[in-house]
Order: sequence, then C-alpha cells, then structure tokens
Amino acid sequence: MDDIDRRIISSLEANARMTMYELGDVVGLSSSAAHRRVKALEERGVITGYRAVVDPAVVGRGFEVYVTVLLERTAPEAVDRFEAALAGIDAVVSCHRMFGEIDYLLLVAVEDRAAYERLWAERLAALPGTARVSSQMTMKMVKR
Repeated sequence: MDDIDRRIISSLEANARMTMYELGDVVGLSSSAAHRRVKALEERGVITGYRAVVDPAVVGRGFEVYVTVLLERTAPEAVDRFEAALAGIDAVVSCHRMFGEIDYLLLVAVEDRAAYERLWAERLAALPGTARVSSQMTMKMVKR
C-alpha cells in the first residue's frame, strides 16, 4: 500500500459513488489508472464492499439502543445457540462478541421506545443462555 492507495481508500470512504474520473482527479491519476488501483484493492481484500448509508429515522429505525448481553455459560455449544438465535432478529444492526465482563455488545434499531420494550421482552431477554440483558440509550450522537 502506498500513498495513492491510501488516498483512494480515504476518497471512497467519503464518497463511494464517485466516478473513476472524479477519483482519478482527486488522487492525481487517469480514470483508467484509478480503476486499476481500485480493482487491485478489491482483489487483495482491502476494499471488501460498498454500502448505502440510510437515515434510520426515515426507515422507521430511529430509536437506537446499545445492548450488553451476559451469557449463563460460554461453552461453544451455548455460544452457537445464542448466535444462531440472534441472527434471526432483524432489529439487531450489529453484534460483537467481546472480551471482558460482557459477552456481547449489540446495536439495536427500532421505531421507538415501545417497539424496543416489546423486542426486549419478546426476543432479547428470551435468547437461549442469556443471564442478563442491559440497555444503554444514546443521549446525543457526537460522531458516526
């Protein structure tokens, strides 16, 4: 990776929809050279995909909650059951297995507090092997 690759990555992180002409202009390459560099970064696994950033409130998911989960046991079969059950919950935007006191950190996005309360009671607290589910709500988004 050289400086041009780093500038390409930075530019695409800021705007993945820019044309190869625009990208080449930003990083000082022709559009075909920029395209070759991007393809090489994709083939090497540096760039793993592109995504659309959606306003959660507009799609009915404006209420975000961070949820910590402590399992009763962390034996491999218990972890597998928990993760398989969690995979079926669309409102769970991200899930991280953690080192430390908690076992999982989830980001949940739903319409409102009432929707989260239903999700918590009906799905999250009922996940297999769950000892404790704790919710933290954001006061203010400072940086995304």
